[in-house]
Amino acid sequence: MSFEKILFYVFAAILIFAATMVITRRNPVHSALYLVLAFFTSSGLWLLAEAEFLAIVLVLVYVGAVMVLFLFVVMMLDIDLATLRTGMARYLPVGLIVAAVMLFELILIVGPAHFGLDKYAAPVRHAADYNNTAELGSVLYTQYMYPFEIAAVILLVAIIAAISLTLRRRPNTKHQDPTKQVLVKKADRLKVIKMDSEEKMELK
Repeated sequence: MSFEKILFYVFAAILIFAATMVITRRNPVHSALYLVLAFFTSSGLWLLAEAEFLAIVLVLVYVGAVMVLFLFVVMMLDIDLATLRTGMARYLPVGLIVAAVMLFELILIVGPAHFGLDKYAAPVRHAADYNNTAELGSVLYTQYMYPFEIAAVILLVAIIAAISLTLRRRPNTKHQDPTKQVLVKKADRLKVIKMDSEEKMELK
């Protein structure tokens, strides 16, 4: 067995383990951290598939930005873990049914009868001067232009939703209004009170 295949099986095992921990952990912070591990492992698999640009984008965009946003949202929502634990058992049958349907669909697609080197030829090895980024960009901004724009809008909506979830209304919080501060007059802030001195008061 070649070293490349060994790396593939190691990364695949770690990816399956991390993905399983994401959906089984009751602590949302732990699930997010395992999702980071899954992203890193997926980037390693993409490197083995000669998709260097996708691997770097996965690490920089999803791990460096999206997952940090997820962690901030999870930590700022004050999620009641006790409520999550009670709800896990109630939705467990539905989760098992969904998992079984997904497994059945995967078997139909990547099963031995429909997937393998005897059905599809092995991908052609590219030369060292092959520019993966240029080829991906030419396809992304020509053939898949509209799906790319739709995905960008969906990500924007997700960011706005995350901000709205963490935005809390505090009616008792005092806010400063710079316009009112600039227009304020001396009579509104300062009140001069004339009082007799202490010596005069003692003489009286």
